[in-house]
Amino acid sequence: MSMEQIYESSVKDPAKQPKKLLRKAYAGTIIALTYTEILLNRAIKDFGPDQSIGYPDTAYYLPVITCLSGEMVTQLGELVPILNRMRNQVRSELTFDNARLWGESVLYAAEIIEALHYLRGDEPKVKPWTGFLGDPILRKHGIKMVDWTIPGVAVILGRAQDAAAAKKIVDNLMGKGFMIFLCDEVIEQLLEENVKIGEDYIAFPLGNFTQVIHAVNYAFRAGLTFGGIPAGERENHRDYQRRRVRAFVLQLGELDDVKVAAEMGAIFMGFPVLTDQPLSEDMQIPDWYISEPDYDKIVPLALEIRGIKLTNLEIPIPVNFGPAFEGEAIRKADTYVEFGGGWTPAFELVQMVGPEQIVDGQVTVIGPEIDSVPEGAKLPLGIKIDIFGRKMQVDFEGVLERRIHYFANYGEGVWHVAQRDLCWVRISKDARAKGFLIRHLGELLLAKLKQEFPAIVDRVQVTLLTDQTAVEEGLVQARERYRARDDRMRSLTDESVQDFYSCLLCQSFAPNHVCIVTPERVGLCGAVSWLDAKASYEITPNGPNQLIPKGPALDELKGMWQNTNDYLYKASNNTLEEVNLYTLMDKPLTSCGCFEAIMAIVPEANGLMLTTREHTGMTPSGMTFSTLAGICGGGIQTPGFMGIGRSYLLSKKFISADGGIARIVWMPKELKEFIRDDFVQRSVDEGLGADFIDKIADESVGTTVEEIVPFLEENGHPCFALESLI
Repeated sequence: MSMEQIYESSVKDPAKQPKKLLRKAYAGTIIALTYTEILLNRAIKDFGPDQSIGYPDTAYYLPVITCLSGEMVTQLGELVPILNRMRNQVRSELTFDNARLWGESVLYAAEIIEALHYLRGDEPKVKPWTGFLGDPILRKHGIKMVDWTIPGVAVILGRAQDAAAAKKIVDNLMGKGFMIFLCDEVIEQLLEENVKIGEDYIAFPLGNFTQVIHAVNYAFRAGLTFGGIPAGERENHRDYQRRRVRAFVLQLGELDDVKVAAEMGAIFMGFPVLTDQPLSEDMQIPDWYISEPDYDKIVPLALEIRGIKLTNLEIPIPVNFGPAFEGEAIRKADTYVEFGGGWTPAFELVQMVGPEQIVDGQVTVIGPEIDSVPEGAKLPLGIKIDIFGRKMQVDFEGVLERRIHYFANYGEGVWHVAQRDLCWVRISKDARAKGFLIRHLGELLLAKLKQEFPAIVDRVQVTLLTDQTAVEEGLVQARERYRARDDRMRSLTDESVQDFYSCLLCQSFAPNHVCIVTPERVGLCGAVSWLDAKASYEITPNGPNQLIPKGPALDELKGMWQNTNDYLYKASNNTLEEVNLYTLMDKPLTSCGCFEAIMAIVPEANGLMLTTREHTGMTPSGMTFSTLAGICGGGIQTPGFMGIGRSYLLSKKFISADGGIARIVWMPKELKEFIRDDFVQRSVDEGLGADFIDKIADESVGTTVEEIVPFLEENGHPCFALESLI
């Protein structure tokens, strides 16, 4: 059903058109456009029409204008005809159709205003205020927004009745796992109540009212990046927003004409608006612009109208929990107690057990609880999770064990890094003050494992060890299991298995993209290994990971199989016919947009470079990560360019048909350090020597071909002795 049909079905009687609301929206549109024209004319007078303009850290110019019109604005003077066009589409008749066009015009106006603020250096620079959210943040969090890992998006404007009420609304939304954008005085209210906001909590304090456009351009870039919708396809972008970005607006506090006009822009995108102001019938649009003064009811009503269904999970712990807290950092000064991290022995272990070895739902603490130790204490920790499931397999132990990291970080005031016997856990002072115990970490892990893996997990029990002797004894057992798993993984090669697996998780935003996951090639997001895909297939046979019987090879060197091609053709909506797994240059795997790194050829060096989303600077390809992502993303085959998972660099099958790791001539220093130890071992195994990694250029050497080629030659890089890539 189109947005127009939805509206018509909600307003049965045309005579009940909300004339008073529409008059305010029209007046606000005229004010917004006039103000924008004044600011634009002043900027052109001060800087000239050829002045460069744009947002930082984005490949999408001014994203609202890029998406809706296809115009790639780079200079001030280019905005004049665009603003004139937006003014000319404003009609004075008080209709819903016109109101949405007014809203579109106000979106353009706000985009121009904020771009001018960046030109003048007027944007907020102090945390937690964010201003414009660059492409790295979009790629980090946006995928969860459009695949609904994050269940919805709340845009909160204005000022709540009081600071406590603002905190209650945001705590509610965070507990449900929502992404939140904040504008106006509500930000100060939340800071007054010490609510945790900022990028780490996917609760973005954008700034003042006009900076709400940064929520809009974030959402539109998701359509470009993950939906693969070309710039300028206006109606397709609107449709994507309505279908994939489950957003709504909460307008708190007094309404003025410009706010109402801007909120028509949200409705233009398919997002309903709810306000806490009591409104008469002629100030409301059923299912689109709604009054709900009761703060206990406004969020549930927003979910109902936007069609967001939540699976509520009650966990008996005294702190909030959800993905909003996954990025929370707990500094040493804020820590009540910590475990592991090199200070004390620690481990975590998931193991499959028989039905007689488990008491379902039991959480046991062996050793001191954290309420019996002083602030600042360092304790040993063992997290032992026993699982019984009729469909559970030993190969799935490591898959579930890696989820401990994510689930532990869901707890507000709980910080977890690393895994296995390198894990490090901190509990904050705030969490302890609320009554959090180490037992509650067990309750959280138990509940989430049963919720997320019901097909293979029937019973769970958790034992938390904080006694030194018990941890040391458990550590011996854990390391034996780790070694057994590692031996098993080393035995898994592309040649040793009979099946590969697909991953179609990203087709919600890149409809033709297909990942082929093998023992020696992780999914390009870095999160789906062959064992992960195998476990997923066992859990959900009709899910995103499908079994592909390997069958006979058509080309063993390049890595092509007939069965893989047959599967690819159907899964890519009949758009891709063949794929090679072991080459970058001939029919490579497609890329979606959530890859951890990108490979690109450097013809002048007869090699390739890699960059990551963490590296925002220039590369020897002449492009940043964001620009490269625009070239090879969206589910297309792009010879010479490909998105990958970081760990693929350490695979024996890393572009093996093209010469393997010997082709790498440049990568960011951060990536070098991240993979250094394992990469050195791979280099030795390949006969390249332990110093090969230091023959690879990075940004300290240069970011242009002219800068890196002399370095490669001086250090005897092997790329020049290899067969030509092209």
